[in-house]
Amino acid sequence: MRGLVGRRSYRLLGAAACALVALGLGGCSSIETSGPAPRFAASPDFRYVIGTGDSVQVIVWRNPELSMSVPVRPDGRLTMPLVEDLPALGRTPTELARDIEKELAKYVRDPLVTVIVAGAAGPFTEQIRILGEATRPQAIPYRQDMTLLDLMIIVGGITDFADGNKTVLVRGAEQGKMYTLRINDLVKRGDISANVDLKPGDILIIPQSWW
Repeated sequence: MRGLVGRRSYRLLGAAACALVALGLGGCSSIETSGPAPRFAASPDFRYVIGTGDSVQVIVWRNPELSMSVPVRPDGRLTMPLVEDLPALGRTPTELARDIEKELAKYVRDPLVTVIVAGAAGPFTEQIRILGEATRPQAIPYRQDMTLLDLMIIVGGITDFADGNKTVLVRGAEQGKMYTLRINDLVKRGDISANVDLKPGDILIIPQSWW
């Protein structure tokens, strides 16, 4: 599974890199895309899964000495009393709770565990990444029903040098398929029809205007 996710991530980043070259280094005004991004593309079946860098609160009922906040290590595993090197990456909080119960059952009678995500970063493959002429380029966790307008609020909009209407969206959920976005129309002209749904793993590349 990790190998499959890794290959998918490499393909997606490769597509994004090609778009960066075409839009940025080459100063190119056009790039082959599938046209405007669909306005409605929500992910109603989205379920948050744990990523590296997350902090999870593990609560073991009637065992306060085993209840604590635990970080997910860069290798995607966590360690707590009586449980060592347990895989957490890609697990839902409920799935991780059941895994911890199985490990604790070797030492504790009928453990009942609840896992709460306290600090959410999410897997890299599901983060929304915004590159180029955003005011604050960054990677952020995907949130249910997130839209382009929500993302613009988080990153503080675009710079004065941005060519927002030539933004390219690389959609990881569709094997790196590319779409165009009209960010200038949305944030500078208030055209709400330019607002679109985002999906886990989307990469946005905002080019610089060359004139």
